[in-house]
Amino acid sequence: MSNPLTRRTDPLDDFFRGFFVRPVDFGGQQLATPGTDAPQMRVDVKETAQGYEVHAELPGMKKEDIHVHIDGPVVSISAERKQEKEIKDGEKVLRTERYFGKISRSFQLGQEIDEAAASAKFNDGVLELNLPKKAEVQAKRLNIE
Repeated sequence: MSNPLTRRTDPLDDFFRGFFVRPVDFGGQQLATPGTDAPQMRVDVKETAQGYEVHAELPGMKKEDIHVHIDGPVVSISAERKQEKEIKDGEKVLRTERYFGKISRSFQLGQEIDEAAASAKFNDGVLELNLPKKAEVQAKRLNIE
């Protein structure tokens, strides 16, 4: 039996533990059958030597309604789906399973992101972020004259 105090922990375990525990905030009115689960933003994160690749599923969203904020190593993705009402005269909605409201997700990466070189694409309901790592500042040694 291993001792938990002497056991080495993997930094990625700590990263994902905090990553998946964060709450997803849904605001506004949700038009759904009571008891159904609200949608979640599913996110994949891959690390390369140069940076991070993030894929976030945001089905039904428009790219204008998606916002990405980068603050050092913290990345926040939020999106809002607005309700579009189109009820014709004499028409009665019996059931709708589309969700309306806000969804957001924040997570911290292992290294600061170079915001100036970061890029984002949105295609077929998937947000793809390319987040290059910021070059680490090297300590400078001064020569004494």
